[in-house]
Amino acid sequence: MTCSNCNCGCRWSCVGIAIVASIIIGIITAFLTFTATITVTPAFLWVVLGIAVVYLAITLVTSVAIRNSGIRGCVCNILPVLLVAILGAILISIILLAIAFAATSVIGAIITGLLLTFFSLVVSLVACLVRCVVGCSRE
Repeated sequence: MTCSNCNCGCRWSCVGIAIVASIIIGIITAFLTFTATITVTPAFLWVVLGIAVVYLAITLVTSVAIRNSGIRGCVCNILPVLLVAILGAILISIILLAIAFAATSVIGAIITGLLLTFFSLVVSLVACLVRCVVGCSRE
C-alpha cells in the first residue's frame, strides 16, 4: 500500500498543516523582529543558506531513487512545495546577507519573517516527506 495523498486517514494533509504552521511562525518572527525582541545575525543567515543548499542537493539525489518506487504520488504532492520553500529560503537569506536593514525596520522584519516562514516550511515538509516515504497509510 502506498500513501496516495499523504493524508494518512486524517482530516488535514501534512502539507496543509506545514504551510499554516510556517505562516504563523513567520508572522510571529516578523513581529518579534520589528519590536527588536530578536535579531538575526549573519551567522544564522549563513547557516540557513547552508542548510537550504544541502536540502536541495539531498532532494536531487533522493528524487532519483524515489522515481522508481511506489510512493511517487505522495512525493509528487510534497515535492513542488518543498522546492519552493528551499529556493525561497536560499533567495531570502542571500538578500538578508547582501542588504543591511535597521534592527526595527518594517521591511527587514517582513523579510526576516519570510525567511523563517520558508525555513520552517522546509523542515516541516521534510518531516512530511519522511512520513510519506515510510508508508504512513499502512496498518
